[in-house]
Amino acid sequence: MAEINLLNTHTKTIRDYDKRAKEKTAEIIQLAKEFGEEFFDGDRKCGYGGYKYDGRWQAVAAKMKEYYKLPDDAAILDIGCAKGFLLHDFKELMPKCTVAGIDVSTYAIENSMDSVKPFLRVASGDNLPYPDKSFDLVISINSIHNLPIERLKTSLREITRVCRGHSYITVDAWRNEKEREDLFKWVLTAETMMHVDDWKKLFDEVGYQGDYWWFIAD
Repeated sequence: MAEINLLNTHTKTIRDYDKRAKEKTAEIIQLAKEFGEEFFDGDRKCGYGGYKYDGRWQAVAAKMKEYYKLPDDAAILDIGCAKGFLLHDFKELMPKCTVAGIDVSTYAIENSMDSVKPFLRVASGDNLPYPDKSFDLVISINSIHNLPIERLKTSLREITRVCRGHSYITVDAWRNEKEREDLFKWVLTAETMMHVDDWKKLFDEVGYQGDYWWFIAD
């Protein structure tokens, strides 16, 4: 179990937290939580503002393969896979690997990359449709915090159940009051956000033994 940033190959995003806070309305939040076209490919104030493949996940896939010493035929699950960008890059890097992905968004699955679409399905992280110990690596990046806390706990237990090797998650968190304030200004969809120390206590409570990192507003 390690606190490790495996996403530091990404270019740092500049966010205008005050602008987002002014734009956020109950209607915008509700629209974002539908995880439909507006969230992925609509206006930035509703979500991503255009969720398109740009190759940035290639370095993440390579880093995870190296860090976890994954065999070429590893089985990999992405919880909250969206349009399957990371899984596509794993298949490009490791053609013999087996990939699977779930997302609550029918829109994202229907508009996923052709290379991985057959391996993706609509499902939630607290009810994984896979047998015990199915995967060498289970990933969930900025996803399970969209569940209320009790369902999130179930999701962490589900990750442990289907994992036979390694797991890696990232969740919304803060280390100080400024980060907490900015996070609440920015976030549209998260149901569970905590101080990093409280996250670690929760991991212990549910028996999560995988690796983790934070989405922090900084």
